[in-house]
Amino acid sequence: MAIKEFLKKLGTLHKDRLRVKIETQKGKVKSFVIQYEAKIDEHWYQIVRYDCAHNYVHRDLIAPDGSKEKKPIFLSTLEQALLYAEQDLEDRWEWYREHFERRKKK
Repeated sequence: MAIKEFLKKLGTLHKDRLRVKIETQKGKVKSFVIQYEAKIDEHWYQIVRYDCAHNYVHRDLIAPDGSKEKKPIFLSTLEQALLYAEQDLEDRWEWYREHFERRKKK
């Protein structure tokens, strides 16, 4: 089994990134984690995570207090789910950050 891990920067201020871990076997995705992290007040926070832990693909929307709101993702393959997750986070990271910051201020 091959494991690929990397960080991918988002935006231009170096305060937003994706943390990616993909496990493959014979070229097929067997497991993945893709997580959006934001640096807020000099601290890195986990904001959103897609993964296939607990035997199903889901998105964790992580609150400032660390609680998680899970949403199942129903796609045919792990490859499709990985592409969906990456596209969602690349397209909507700014919204996820603003949502987290609003909740953090409460």
